[in-house]
Amino acid sequence: MANKVFAVFVLCIVVLSAVHLHEAQAQDVYKACFTPCHKDCTSEGNGGTFCEVKCDNDCSAKIN
Repeated sequence: MANKVFAVFVLCIVVLSAVHLHEAQAQDVYKACFTPCHKDCTSEGNGGTFCEVKCDNDCSAKIN
């Protein structure tokens, strides 16, 4: 019985680690998209809030 509980515990750790790794990679991709997008948008004279919404939508669509 103890072996089964331990096996389930190890399996849960592996699954959670894989999910965390995937989220970290998605954040890197999002940041690599958002930073230049926001910089370009604001340099065109647009407001910061407009650029945040625009770039958030654009970069979120690229991830999904």
